[in-house]
Formats: sequence, C-alpha cells, structure tokens
Amino acid sequence: MTDIFDRRKRSEIMSRIRGRDTEPEMVVRRIAHGLGFRFRLHRRDLPGSPDLVFPKHRAVIMIHGCFWHRHRGCKYASTPKTRVQFWEEKFEGNVVRDRRNDEALHELGWRVMVIWECETKDHDSVAERIVDYLGADAHTDGGGQ
Repeated sequence: MTDIFDRRKRSEIMSRIRGRDTEPEMVVRRIAHGLGFRFRLHRRDLPGSPDLVFPKHRAVIMIHGCFWHRHRGCKYASTPKTRVQFWEEKFEGNVVRDRRNDEALHELGWRVMVIWECETKDHDSVAERIVDYLGADAHTDGGGQ
C-alpha cells in the first residue's frame, strides 16, 4: 500500500511529532498533580530524561507512545507498510534505548514505571497505578514533593 501523502507532506507531518508535552504526558501530569504529587520534568541529568521525576520517592514515570516504543499487543503499535526494514530498525533501536535507560536508572537507585499512551484513556486506572506506585501519602504530607 502506498502512502496517501507525498514525501514532502509526510515529512511535514512527521516533523510535528513531539517528544515532550504530548497529550498522554499532559494527562499523566494533570492526574499526578491532582493527586497531590509534585515532580520535576525531563531531568536531563538522568538517563533517558524521564518524563516525570519524583525525587522524594526516588521514582520516575516514563510515558511511552505505543507506536514509537512498541507496546506489545496494542493496536496502536502497527508497522507501516512502506520501508518496513527502516521502521523495524528504528523501532528496535527505540526499544533497546528504553531498556538501556531503565537499567541505568535502576543502577542509580531509581524506580521506573512506564505508562503507555493507550492506558492514558482511563484516567481512574492511571490515578490508581500512580498511587500504588508512589504511595498514598501525597495528601497527608503537605502535598507530596
């Protein structure tokens, strides 16, 4: 199947894909903040510049796009029909980099949680996972961080 856009238009579309402040990331940030947790964003001194960093809890949350980070079994993790080898190499590189960053964070004493883009549709579930991960003390200790 050929692309419905010409190369220039496809390039323009792909150039608008952001790595920060994405909609899934904003959803998770609003939920965590609403629960009373305070965090830092994209700390460049940590491997992989985690999306949300909770220093008090020595924990990070990575929000992964299902397509780019290959969420297994997810309908959004499809592979384009054109340039298949290119895409497979690109995706494999992303997965290897994610694994390497997670291991480096663990070695530095950080806990890592991944929230997938498709999971951000269910706000209650995300809130429950964050509370389970960080603990329920956000409301009792003066607002978290």
